Amino acid sequence: MAPVPISPIKVGHINDVQELRKAKSMVIPQRFVRDMAERPTLARVPKSSSYNIPVIDFSKLLKGSKDEFHSEISKLSTSCEEWGFFQVINHGIDLGLLESIEKVAMDFFMLPLEEKQKYPMAPGTVQGYGQAFVFSEDQKLDWCNMFALGIEPHFIRNPKLWPTKPANFSEILEEYSRETRELCQKLLKFIATSLGLNQDTFEEMFGVAVQAARMNYYPPCPRPDLVLGLSPHSDGSALTVLQQGKGNSVGLQILKDNTWVPVQPIPNALVINIGDTIEVLTNGQYKSVEHRAVTDKEKDRLSIVTFYAPSYEIELGPMPELVNENNPCKYRRYNHGEYSKQYVSNKLQGKKTLDFAKIQTNNSS
Repeated sequence: MAPVPISPIKVGHINDVQELRKAKSMVIPQRFVRDMAERPTLARVPKSSSYNIPVIDFSKLLKGSKDEFHSEISKLSTSCEEWGFFQVINHGIDLGLLESIEKVAMDFFMLPLEEKQKYPMAPGTVQGYGQAFVFSEDQKLDWCNMFALGIEPHFIRNPKLWPTKPANFSEILEEYSRETRELCQKLLKFIATSLGLNQDTFEEMFGVAVQAARMNYYPPCPRPDLVLGLSPHSDGSALTVLQQGKGNSVGLQILKDNTWVPVQPIPNALVINIGDTIEVLTNGQYKSVEHRAVTDKEKDRLSIVTFYAPSYEIELGPMPELVNENNPCKYRRYNHGEYSKQYVSNKLQGKKTLDFAKIQTNNSS
């Protein structure tokens, strides 16, 4: 069966996974069927504590005793070095707000396709409704519908893409984005502290930080062994905040020691991951990690993602304090806007985008 052509401007019925689901067909269109090497092995990972991603108690960083603070900072450092991921509990964001953002996101995805198509994702952009990172007609598609918006600074917003339905969508997203922005700012202070740097290092360096939100909806899939919900990738951000919908199936997986490890949702926790930007700034000490999403045969899944990154005007490179004989400079200096452009104009392919910043050496593979 020949691949079905797609224009990223408008997701038609044939490439919209919710519409495919409604058709109740057990046949997965070729456009979604992964090559053998890419298919998810749905075997269970051993239930061992070594496969549990670290959990950070944010309240201990904010108002814990001296010992609790140092213990949590140490745990944060290990999380960033060895995992690139951690879950945050007691993060301070109102739980009612977490429920509200989930509700309006789900209400949006449940709108008729014609309504959602009023907010199309144009090619080469990552705002609007559709499939991001699609650049060729034979490229495999993810079993996922996305809706993404630029939040801060205001000039990156496209007002035409902010939906009028559900009626309170914009108001709730604004409030949610303010809260997650504050969380990212605080987290970066503690991450700087864990590196032995001044706590305001990142804030002073980033300028007016860029923030975007993306909502991902993964309908049930009749053949989860053939598809991916989201292709393996690392994030181009400094930090990413992920809210996993209540009652979700386990869909998020991270690559740890060449094993895809599922991230078990903790009620009311937020999943944080280090983006490529922090890997570059820390000269590889803290790592962005490949992650992907898999689908479920029975359950749907919703996630709400916040990306937090430096201003596009900022020039970035490894911080001198973190470059030495034992850890020579691994990345060149570059303009963050150029890197962002590179990131959104390529398909998701593991950590390939980071090659843009790597210093190539003769013995590098």
